[in-house]
Amino acid sequence: MDRRLVAILAATATETIYGINHTVAKGLMPHVIQPFGFIVLRVGGAAILFWLLSLFTKSEKIETKDWWRIFACALFGMVLNMLMFFKGLSLSTPINSAVSMTITPVLLLLLTALILRERITWIKTLGIILGLSGALVLILFQEKTQGNAPNIPLGNLLFVLNAISYSFYLILVKPLVKKYKAVTLLKFFFLIAFCINLPIGYSELTQVQWTQLTFSEIGPMLFVVIATTFLTYLFNIFALKQLSPSTVGVFIYLQPVVATIFAILAGADTLNALRVGAACLIFMGVFLSTRKPKKVVLPKQI
Repeated sequence: MDRRLVAILAATATETIYGINHTVAKGLMPHVIQPFGFIVLRVGGAAILFWLLSLFTKSEKIETKDWWRIFACALFGMVLNMLMFFKGLSLSTPINSAVSMTITPVLLLLLTALILRERITWIKTLGIILGLSGALVLILFQEKTQGNAPNIPLGNLLFVLNAISYSFYLILVKPLVKKYKAVTLLKFFFLIAFCINLPIGYSELTQVQWTQLTFSEIGPMLFVVIATTFLTYLFNIFALKQLSPSTVGVFIYLQPVVATIFAILAGADTLNALRVGAACLIFMGVFLSTRKPKKVVLPKQI
């Protein structure tokens, strides 16, 4: 099978799992496990799985000059973004989180322009403005509380900070995926992330009543560790080997579709006009900011 097609399927599977995760993870917080404790469980479990998987692959030596980038990838991709996302999810709703994630391609374009000094056209600038406007609508004009969502505006703001952190990760990791195997990178990413997250979430992790957990609670936890973390990061690294960060970022459009359908079917969330309007603004912004300009074909001289 064509490697590019496999990469596209991997990116699709990643966003589908993420879409389901919005509702699954929300259902566990905070009555079963609190967000920062959940991060320690998630990162620690994934680290164990990646190190076990590395036993069956050929080991690689990391060049000294690449360690700073590996640390930065762990910080932005497995610490800051996860802390912001899970804390935001505990405060907001699954559909809000999925809609907020769609701003990632816009942020990727903006950060790429700032970091790599790439030129932005006026159409892409308009796209950035529309995308950010949609995110601001979710942050500023949402209802304050809803069911088990105690602070929706703050939660939505944390989702945007998560998207910014994840965008940095996608930019930083691209040079590494060209040099090293996915397993080599991920085992170090998650080991570093576990060491950073442990002191942050240890107290919350110890508050979990582990002996009293039911299968309906253990099952979703395993889904978050194995599917949402282990498989998605593995799939994402593979996709980045074949596709550009901006192309991988575009697949995030699938998240709100999957998340909305799953959340409504599970009775975990509902749609309203404000969310639909914010999503439309973000989608239009992403469309304008990621569209490629048409090539002008000059007439042949006779």
